[in-house]
Amino acid sequence: MNKAFVREPEATHEYCPRCGSKGLAVGEETLQAFLGPELRRELAQTASFCPLPRCEVAYFDVLERTVLVSALGTPIYPKDPAAPICPCFGLTCDDIEQDVREGVVTRTRAAVERAKSAEAQCLVKSPTGRSCQAAVQGYYMRRRGEG
Repeated sequence: MNKAFVREPEATHEYCPRCGSKGLAVGEETLQAFLGPELRRELAQTASFCPLPRCEVAYFDVLERTVLVSALGTPIYPKDPAAPICPCFGLTCDDIEQDVREGVVTRTRAAVERAKSAEAQCLVKSPTGRSCQAAVQGYYMRRRGEG
């Protein structure tokens, strides 16, 4: 058969070896901030974050080595819903839910604006190494839609 019509298998290294969720590539600064030297040595140079809330894996690499959430020194969102959804500024899901109950977007909007500022330290405070903007806005919209 002509190779032009054969679909290549998808790379499996992008997927969590425990739950199969597509991982989020994480940079070195983030890995160093969350893992420390000993845990950092357990993963390859490039690693990913497992975004599935109920999966116990925090980070994994192409060799399917993992670092579990329980090995981290701090609770992280979305693995722990009580952890700040915006770790740079401490915004929690409870704060967003209060906005929904009050029919305002005060806390949510302030967090999104601050996340855009130079004050944000997403590379070293967010377990994904990314801004919380999408997570904050998505959580707000889901909760508002439930009400």
